[in-house]
Amino acid sequence: MGTRLRAVRSQQRLSLHGVERKSGGKWKAVVVGSYERGDRAVSVARLAELAEFYGVPISELLPTEEGVATGSRADTSGKIVLDLQKLQNVPAEDAAPLVRYAQSIQRQRGDYGNKVLSIRGEDLRALALMFDTSLDRLTEKLVGWGVLAPGSMGQVPD
Repeated sequence: MGTRLRAVRSQQRLSLHGVERKSGGKWKAVVVGSYERGDRAVSVARLAELAEFYGVPISELLPTEEGVATGSRADTSGKIVLDLQKLQNVPAEDAAPLVRYAQSIQRQRGDYGNKVLSIRGEDLRALALMFDTSLDRLTEKLVGWGVLAPGSMGQVPD
């Protein structure tokens, strides 16, 4: 992701200190530089703010599928289907980011009554960042938790 951050900054012909000046000090050169080098983790919220500052969609700052995991079983161009009832059985400390994300999507869609929720590939990449993991490992977590609806991502129906 750091490479993507650096590329966007460079395309805008900004130095690290230029970012700090242009942002009025909101984005410190040392912090942005550490994000770019991968020395410091960036939260999804801060990444969204940085994307807004650069005037680009957040997806431009997210790693490509190859950058997150090569040979990933997760199809980031498609979608998966979460079984929301099974998600309730996963310990909160394990799945809290996924639960919050699913609830957010439900609010946006005004869709509260369904037992399943379709998640786009782009959302999977964001979730992988929230869990600080690769798409492969996120997929393994979802399979391990048993929250994928039958037929989702190659799962065999019960």
